[in-house]
Amino acid sequence: MPLNRDQQLELAEMFHLLGEPNRLGLVLACLDQPVSVGDMASRLDLSQSLVSHHLRLLRAARLLKADRQGKQVYYSIADSHVRETLKNMIDHLVEPHETEEH
Repeated sequence: MPLNRDQQLELAEMFHLLGEPNRLGLVLACLDQPVSVGDMASRLDLSQSLVSHHLRLLRAARLLKADRQGKQVYYSIADSHVRETLKNMIDHLVEPHETEEH
């Protein structure tokens, strides 16, 4: 599927965002269920303000979405495309692989 230049830049930015370990950790924390900002901060040992900053970037890139429930905001994976892509990459990472012999 060919992409135009703007789409290529947008895709590159998504990968760039996920290349930062804290942001990747936030996205992975939301893979299976919605998670609150406080829970993510606690799990990843990050300040809530830093988590909120990263979440704004991830929402802008349409990787995560927010759902307000009372005073709490819960974040989840934006859609099945993002979820399946990450799960496929995780499966690829953990599958046994052959080492190259020279």
